Amino acid sequence: MASSNFVDYVKLNLRSGKGGAGSTHLLRTRGNARGGPDGGDGGRGGHIILKGNAQLWTLLHLKYTKHIKAGDGVGGSKSTSTGAYGKDVIIEVPLGTIVRDAETMEQEAEVTGDGETVIIVPGGRGGLGNDHFKTATHQTPRFAQPGEPGIETWKVLELKILADVGLVGFPNAGKSTLLATLSAARPEIADYPFTTLRPNLGIVAYRDDRSFIMADIPGIIEGASEGKGLGLRFLRHIERNSVLLFMVPAITKSIIKEYDILLNELKQFNPELVDKQRLLAITKCDLVDDDMMKKLKKRKMPDVPTVFISSHTKLNLVQLKDMIMKALSESY
Repeated sequence: MASSNFVDYVKLNLRSGKGGAGSTHLLRTRGNARGGPDGGDGGRGGHIILKGNAQLWTLLHLKYTKHIKAGDGVGGSKSTSTGAYGKDVIIEVPLGTIVRDAETMEQEAEVTGDGETVIIVPGGRGGLGNDHFKTATHQTPRFAQPGEPGIETWKVLELKILADVGLVGFPNAGKSTLLATLSAARPEIADYPFTTLRPNLGIVAYRDDRSFIMADIPGIIEGASEGKGLGLRFLRHIERNSVLLFMVPAITKSIIKEYDILLNELKQFNPELVDKQRLLAITKCDLVDDDMMKKLKKRKMPDVPTVFISSHTKLNLVQLKDMIMKALSESY
């Protein structure tokens, strides 16, 4: 999938259907010329509904669909017959999609399960027919309720990637290479910053037919939480991850300093992120010699479970997966 095909934010104009009017029909037959009211109720207007689809990974299919309208309800008819409901519109979205009011940006709903449905704009109720309004003193009411109007509103759909493990690091930390090595994912990999312009997902196989989902989040830079670089756009995806795997190259001047910068950016964006399970992988260990590796292992490291790895030589990748599974079991 091309990077331009990943869409995680759309703004839509939605209009639910109006309810059908109640009927004012009076019963008139050959044998009963003065029958009572038998007007039926109007049908409700169509809803706008979100439905989770585990096969979708992006909101691309909604990028150019700005206006969506549900069907109107049909008016009631004689013999107390209720009018047909307006046609609902079902919008399929990836798991992890949230709905916000476009004006206040307040979160209103979220879809996290396959097949889960949420009514985000309800249709107008159908009006009551005149049959409901007959009384002992008013036996032939010639009035009924109109249907309720539909609701027109703007909503923002925002996707937050659902994954077990989120990879956190500066550009060129080796995140895409690790994902490609551990899973069947094929992210773009090159030796320059911001190769990854969209989150990539991969399923990592483990022992006993177990597996976990890993997300390669585009590189964070210092100041990302203030809107710099690409990081701010993608920081929200990290909110859904159960475990955060920080990745710092072995050739970095100060591993602790780089780790602290990354952690601070997450904290500035959302303080709750620092409460997630954290692991640290020192990457690209194939680029340092044995003496340097010994010195690295003697350095003071952040107070989190740490492993030295190389995606190219597959150094300690089994140990890394063991650490991840242990952290996942503790986070659930």
